[in-house]
Amino acid sequence: MATFPLYPYFTNTKLPSPFNLSFIIITIANILSVKMEVVLVDAIEKVRKTLVDLDIENIQAAVREALDAGTPPLEIALKGLGDGMKEIGDLFQAEEYYLADLVLAGEAMKEGMSVLEPLISGDAAARKGPVVVFTVKGDIHDIGKNLVVTMLSAAGFKVIDLGVDVPESKVVASLQESGATLVGISVLITPMIGSIGEVVDSIREAGLRDKVKIAIGGACTTQELVDRFGLDALGRDAIDAVRIFEEWSAS
Repeated sequence: MATFPLYPYFTNTKLPSPFNLSFIIITIANILSVKMEVVLVDAIEKVRKTLVDLDIENIQAAVREALDAGTPPLEIALKGLGDGMKEIGDLFQAEEYYLADLVLAGEAMKEGMSVLEPLISGDAAARKGPVVVFTVKGDIHDIGKNLVVTMLSAAGFKVIDLGVDVPESKVVASLQESGATLVGISVLITPMIGSIGEVVDSIREAGLRDKVKIAIGGACTTQELVDRFGLDALGRDAIDAVRIFEEWSAS
């Protein structure tokens, strides 16, 4: 078998200088970085669109796909689910989406967040809040409260959900244990309006009223109740609630 010397071919080949080699490496790295950013943006956009389309059956798959692409969990929550809910809020306010759509969006959000919560919970330092949220004593309605909790979580808040029919003593204990300075009170039935005052009085007696901001929301809540009980804000819907707590968190 004939053999051919390789050395002559190499001696006539001009190798790149160290400077040119570094330039090539940097260029390749930049190209790969841009491609990765495009992949991440596409993955987040798919999560956002899946939520806006109210596609509850595929939202978890879209979230997992974004995770597999290397997207940080909190970024998926904020830019995927969070921005999606903001768009849904705009559609709701424009009367293109209705209350039933908002409830379905909340359920889809919960499905997506169920994948992210275990991953985000370990990154508490990156979260806002905490916010203590509950439905007052004597009221067992939770749809509106749950929607607020879900949307706050997607907006990057740590939420302490005390549930429904919550006595004022439990609220005070939660504030003392968590150090939370933000409170969201839900009340849907008129006979339970008095429970709002009991909560505020208990917070004041514990010496915490000047340290916390309190918002109320629900079917029977009005600005008149805010003024009567010396509260800080009225959230007319879940979108409004997120806006209020965002403003308070930034101040």
